[in-house]
Amino acid sequence: MNAVTTEKKIRVRFAPSPTGMVHVGNARTALYNWLFARRTGGEFLLRIEDTDLERSEVRYEMQLIEDLHWLGLDWDEGPGRLGNAPEGPYGPYRQSERLEIYAKHTEQLLNEGKAYRCFCTPEELEAERKQATAEHKPQVYSGKCRSLSQETIDQNLVAHKPYAVRLRIENHPLKFHDLVRGEVEFAPETVSDPILVRSAIGGASQGVPVYNYVVTVDDALMGITHVIRGDDHISNTPKQVAIYEAFGWTVPEFAHLSTILGADRERLSKRHGATSIASFREMGYLPEALVNYLALLGWGAEDGKTETFTLDELAQIFSLERVTPSPAVFDFDKLNWLNRHYIKLADPQRLAALALPYFSEKLAQATAPPEAWFLRLLAMILPSVDHLDQLPAKAAPIFDYDAEAGRTNPENAPLLNTDSVGIVLGEFAHRTRAHMGPITPELFKEWMNEIKAATGVKGKDLFHPVRIALTGAHSGPEFDKLLPLIEEGSSLGMGIQSVQERMQQFTGA
Repeated sequence: MNAVTTEKKIRVRFAPSPTGMVHVGNARTALYNWLFARRTGGEFLLRIEDTDLERSEVRYEMQLIEDLHWLGLDWDEGPGRLGNAPEGPYGPYRQSERLEIYAKHTEQLLNEGKAYRCFCTPEELEAERKQATAEHKPQVYSGKCRSLSQETIDQNLVAHKPYAVRLRIENHPLKFHDLVRGEVEFAPETVSDPILVRSAIGGASQGVPVYNYVVTVDDALMGITHVIRGDDHISNTPKQVAIYEAFGWTVPEFAHLSTILGADRERLSKRHGATSIASFREMGYLPEALVNYLALLGWGAEDGKTETFTLDELAQIFSLERVTPSPAVFDFDKLNWLNRHYIKLADPQRLAALALPYFSEKLAQATAPPEAWFLRLLAMILPSVDHLDQLPAKAAPIFDYDAEAGRTNPENAPLLNTDSVGIVLGEFAHRTRAHMGPITPELFKEWMNEIKAATGVKGKDLFHPVRIALTGAHSGPEFDKLLPLIEEGSSLGMGIQSVQERMQQFTGA
């Protein structure tokens, strides 16, 4: 459908370029668009801006669709809808499939005299820029091709001289309303005559349409009423407003979201740590935690206090009026706090399914753990992690026993260099050798009381040497939870050494 829609229903879009992984800034943009649409009963579209053919890749498009679904977002139109639902009535939704539409509208502007062919070479344009710099003037196009005669234009076309199509900017301020920043105005001379199509030869349809042009045409034809995007697009907006005006289309409302910064107040990038949705997913953040945190990056609840929201709750209370123009600082500690919050609320079976892949390396040569055993393991170690990829390290006392490392670890030295260590470990080792069945928490407690009574050793001098001998570390989970997991795990074919085996390795007896 090529006619501009006149629908009154709110329609918003997320229009990423499939040239890399989805960054948290783009994910926040998608979330805010989705929340605004769901809050107002509007429609949310996904459009793929893939005109950069050299950098666009199908794998990135597939990844961004998967990331959006993982976050819990759906869309009313566009590719990759859940259940393979039809894309919608305003397609195609990939810009690479809309080139004929852009060419048609370019011809319209040329025929109406609202655009013109610019035959200036790159060298000529560079010379203009250098001259403007030398004269301390704005580096804008001079407009030298604005008034070329039709005869000159025809001669250049016959000679196959390459050209760009430029929009003829009218001499009046370019204004738009920003729901986050208020009224914004640009002087026409700061915009110059923007390029709509590059590298055309002969017919305009053979050129390469530029971002500001195609995004405006697409938004207008798809009936987008509100453009919600990052503030890095503010400088693009007056050019887009001019294109709307040239076609006589209604200019949409805009909402430019603040920049996301790292802790050093610089724009968030890979040097600050994970920045892509796929990375956070791989690290074991729950989608509800990430969605909750992204919502707080530039928006806050009306009461100014509440910070935990489900996606459904956000869809009921979100408003653009509460979006701030101030930069948002990405706080990993806050995200970790939210993730711990949602881990506590999550269903244990769901957590087990999410956690098991992180143990694939440890279980590569062993049997997968029974569900009941694994759930108990997770219940013991989950409270001490920020995200799920930290679980294997927390489970090291069970899966990665190393007697030599325990003996030589400098942190253990003060606790192993006491006169009572040999006596305590000897007494405990004697009991493990004499006992044939499993060592229960109750039996362990009974043995430690016996050793305490027999030797007079107590406190950390009693318990820390035994803990180091059994786990390699002087701190860790409580023994009443840890010992059953070690004992049962040693008989489940997962390569876990029993208490008896550990004592024998540590003491050599």
